[in-house]
Amino acid sequence: MKYWLMKSEPDVFGIEHFKARPRRTAPWDGVRNYQARNFMRAMQRGDRVLFYHSSCPQPGVAAIVTVVKEAYPDHSAWDPQSEYYDPKSTPQKPLWFMVDVKLERELKRLIPLEAIKAQPALKHMRLVQRGNRLSVMPVSAQEWKTILKLEQEQTRK
Repeated sequence: MKYWLMKSEPDVFGIEHFKARPRRTAPWDGVRNYQARNFMRAMQRGDRVLFYHSSCPQPGVAAIVTVVKEAYPDHSAWDPQSEYYDPKSTPQKPLWFMVDVKLERELKRLIPLEAIKAQPALKHMRLVQRGNRLSVMPVSAQEWKTILKLEQEQTRK
């Protein structure tokens, strides 16, 4: 099993959107960065994901989701009406891919970016690296454990 982090703006697609979906499952579409796409293509069913709220008053890890369907072509790239349309991508030669993810649980409380940055054990995490704006990135097993430990510590306070 691998670990990942996926970012989304909560007003575009947040926890409440997941909860409103059948089986709390949604396609992760619209990724238009080649490195993030490649990370999604490496995802396997059962991989665990930190669901991160970005571009909001308090960004941070809000939930845990699981990959339930491995990468398949992102059909939104073929729809001229979609904001994610890309005329270079075709059904015969898709450029963009998506995965399906399922909300497993909301964290007991948000793990804010400030708390993540303050952890020495997370100083090498891609999320906190200067200039990293990827919406999908790998997370090490140790980073995963540290984030979940932060959830427990913050809950006790």
